Amino acid sequence: MFIRTTGRRVLIVGGGEQAAQKARLILKTDAQLVLVAGDLDAELSALVASGQAEHYGGPVTSALFNGAAMTFVATGCPGFDAAVHALVTAARCPVNVVDQPDLCDLTTPSIVDRDPVVVAIGTEGTAPVLGRQIKTQIEQMLVPNLGGLAALAGRMRSAVAGRVPRAGRRDFWRWVFADAPRHSWTRGAEREAARLVKDALAAGGAPSTSPNGSVAYVGAGPGARDLLTLRAVQRLQEADVIFYDRLVDGDVLELARRDAERVFVGKVVGAHAWPQDRIDAAVVAEARRGRRVVRLKSGDPGIFGRLDEELRAAEAAGIATEIVPGVTAACAAAASAGQPLTRRGETDTLVLTAARSQNDGSIPDLARHIRAGTTLAIYMGVSASDEISNQLLSAKVSPDAPVSVMANVSKRNETLIKTTVSEMSATIAQSGITGCAIISVTLPHRSGLATCGQHVLYDLGA
Repeated sequence: MFIRTTGRRVLIVGGGEQAAQKARLILKTDAQLVLVAGDLDAELSALVASGQAEHYGGPVTSALFNGAAMTFVATGCPGFDAAVHALVTAARCPVNVVDQPDLCDLTTPSIVDRDPVVVAIGTEGTAPVLGRQIKTQIEQMLVPNLGGLAALAGRMRSAVAGRVPRAGRRDFWRWVFADAPRHSWTRGAEREAARLVKDALAAGGAPSTSPNGSVAYVGAGPGARDLLTLRAVQRLQEADVIFYDRLVDGDVLELARRDAERVFVGKVVGAHAWPQDRIDAAVVAEARRGRRVVRLKSGDPGIFGRLDEELRAAEAAGIATEIVPGVTAACAAAASAGQPLTRRGETDTLVLTAARSQNDGSIPDLARHIRAGTTLAIYMGVSASDEISNQLLSAKVSPDAPVSVMANVSKRNETLIKTTVSEMSATIAQSGITGCAIISVTLPHRSGLATCGQHVLYDLGA
């Protein structure tokens, strides 16, 4: 929370080093700073002499704090601090008592100052050292002159409101802060950046603005939101509307803009509440309104996600598209189990295949993939585990080859069950696992198929 301090008093009770530390913080604001103490140290006296603060040396009463934005109590005497706290509280003024968390209505954060851009890092007084470490990291991320670009934008807001149509303003500001003006400003070419912004304003919008919007097909990964790419997070932050289905974890949606519209398309295996053609039409319709659309897909959008159909629909409508790859289920499951999908000298081929044919729902012929040196990853295999097991056994894969069943991979409720090729179907049924699944069978060069002993089954759950 940021509190407006313009034209308001902030009082600091105390005249020594603790009070000076708080004064340095408040000087970063436009508040009227009042120092309440009988005597002030040299630093605080200099602030009064320069007109940056007022000095009050009279009696301390509750009326002194009426109407103040906040008060800091920093005398260094615990007893006197507690007494002043009672007076400030009686005046209904928010108060911070230094080094006494129980007497604090507010705490002071670590500040990254790029005026007018300010980043506040708070730990509620529990870990100030951690707060300073985070501050250091953010200081390194933000260029020193960033605040100047924000100030330029502030001066031009009314002009943009008058010249750029409402529907194009978000794109205009995105272009200012993420495209050519930002790049020019960052490298120190501030006049060039200002000229670019003013030229675009004169033209009525950002150079890249078009009547149609765009569609980004974004991979949401297997579930854990920290497995998203930086680009995926950026697109979620830019989106006007997001289409997602049941396989996208709710934590991932928390990374989106708060005011982005979210549309649940409700796809369920075998029972699509939203048929594919309806999804295609809705996505295209939103983009035609000039909106930035994100089609959020679990895993990687290009792996068994019907991306080709959605791309054709958007391209036929003349909509700009982008594909943002994600961590696919096979990779995430193998990583979570601590097992590589390929091994030097053992497996040099990785095959990804679906357990169901899109046309008739039949199980594809797996025998063509079963050969030494191959890792075979079969998606959506739980409901087909009987036939998959039979095909593997018919292809001379050892019935005792061990299998692992992983549910809800990368999520908080991730589980792992171990079984064998011959017992796979029965184990899955007993566990109650349903939904999308991956069966990964590794056939090393050094082993005959009949004695193969490397294999993994991952169930991603729903």
